[in-house]
Amino acid sequence: MAKYGEQFKLKLVKEYQAGAGGVRTIAQRHGVGCTVLRRWIAVYEQHGREGLRKKYSHYDAQFRMSVLSHMWRENLSCQQAAAVFDIRAQGAIAKWERQYHAGGIDALAPRPRGRPRKMTRPDHEKPTGKTAPDERTREQLLKENEYLRAEVAYLKKLDALLQAKRQAAQKKKRK
Repeated sequence: MAKYGEQFKLKLVKEYQAGAGGVRTIAQRHGVGCTVLRRWIAVYEQHGREGLRKKYSHYDAQFRMSVLSHMWRENLSCQQAAAVFDIRAQGAIAKWERQYHAGGIDALAPRPRGRPRKMTRPDHEKPTGKTAPDERTREQLLKENEYLRAEVAYLKKLDALLQAKRQAAQKKKRK
């Protein structure tokens, strides 16, 4: 998508207002879309030169709802409403309208941008920075270690017995 400077936009709007041709003629002469030029003309007529400048805005749900209600009340198109409220994003109002019809006013609330966090922790599981010291005695730890070693040895022995049983069954099948 081509970006056009404020001076270029103003030049085309002035050319149209001077009667140098229609929207289609001027748009073709400068290699701009007719719809884009119409939007520039409408915004210039509503807000003057300020309307042709770049604008970065985020709109809350209340503002979005007021734009939609004004548009419906006055029977305006999305493009006309965008010109009245100086909303530069081309399809923003149509998108807001679809969102409203799909989910009501709650759907109009702006969403956080970016990728969502992978996993959130409940409040009661947040790390405190310091780990609690282990309150078990040395003897208890040694006893637990001995128990875990015995458990691992038992599982290894069990696994070896099961494997021997499988091998014996396979030898029996081959004969």
